[in-house]
Amino acid sequence: MKKLAERVLNITPSVTFSIDAKAKQMAAQGIKVVNFGVGEPDFDTPAHIAAAGIAAIEAGHTRYTPSSGTEKLRQAICQKLGSENQLSYNPAQIVVSNGAKHSIYNALLALCDPGDEVIVPAPYWVSYPEMVKMASGVPKILDTREEEDFKVRPEELVAAITTRTKALILNSPSNPTGMVYSASELKIIADICVQHQVYVISDEIYEKLIYDGVKHVSMASFGPDIKELTVVVNGMSKAYAMTGWRIGYTASNSALAAAMGSLQSHATSNPNSIAQTASVEALCGSQEAIGAMLQEFARRRLRMVELLNQLPGVSCRMPQGAFYVLANISQLLGVPYGGEVILDDVRLAGVMLDKAHVAVVPGSGFGARNYIRLSYATSMENIEAGVSRIRTYITTPY
Repeated sequence: MKKLAERVLNITPSVTFSIDAKAKQMAAQGIKVVNFGVGEPDFDTPAHIAAAGIAAIEAGHTRYTPSSGTEKLRQAICQKLGSENQLSYNPAQIVVSNGAKHSIYNALLALCDPGDEVIVPAPYWVSYPEMVKMASGVPKILDTREEEDFKVRPEELVAAITTRTKALILNSPSNPTGMVYSASELKIIADICVQHQVYVISDEIYEKLIYDGVKHVSMASFGPDIKELTVVVNGMSKAYAMTGWRIGYTASNSALAAAMGSLQSHATSNPNSIAQTASVEALCGSQEAIGAMLQEFARRRLRMVELLNQLPGVSCRMPQGAFYVLANISQLLGVPYGGEVILDDVRLAGVMLDKAHVAVVPGSGFGARNYIRLSYATSMENIEAGVSRIRTYITTPY
């Protein structure tokens, strides 16, 4: 039998999905697992949005749409980008896809020739390097520092750029760190990318989940030159608790939008018609539910960071956005637990799930060895119970 294609043989499995799958399997067996691995809001889709989806079914909006999305949804996205992000696009520059992940993959497929380099700051979302490789590109990992809030140093970005550099993937607010780039920090990066003609895939999916008065700024807002080079990526999943509806979108220059639309027309055709109708309601209807979710996430964030920083051998910075905490667990490594010396974050996450019945995601999957990611998109009760279990596990003598 002939071997499979190199593009699939080189894919690294997602640690987030594997941890979540094992946690759910244990729960199905009757084990009470506290799951901090989940990357989605624990709220239901707001009622008015769900009702719009039901109405779409009842009205017979169940047929193919244009492959890049309905005109009505693309207009709504343009209105949103104009009013909230001060960005002017027309519907032809919008491509609606099956989630923001699909949008990023479309962008990489449209931009990368074999061997092209894509700069990926670490810690990164687990799928970025894999999608670059699937698009025949080469992920060039740019490490950042915890003491600098895991943000890119301009001089190191410049040093990472070569004649093969095609794009930079920037995620703000960040998964897994929760850190947010300021306008001044983004402006410096924008100027570098314009100078070197590097595209920016700006993943802004968590833009509405920001705390403490910090403001989200879109990379494309710093003038026509960087806007021409930027692919703005956003979607409905995180802000509107619509992860299962699978609607993401890009805004870009016209040529790139046409290319991504053409790719999508052959790969998947249109995104779900019913979800598109619901997304129009999400963007144009009441935004009250976002405020309620944000208030609850903010409350949980403070408590989780407080509890984690009280654990011996654990420390973490206060995230400014998203719903994740990246905790430094380097002091827990090399220490025996249950007769075993835990040497890395992957094994630590494994034994925490097996022994403490708490699911966390090892930082290695995000390019952050010696860290674990915990999601506070779960109840306060789970946060209290889960961190308590971790404390018991790491402080019980064996």
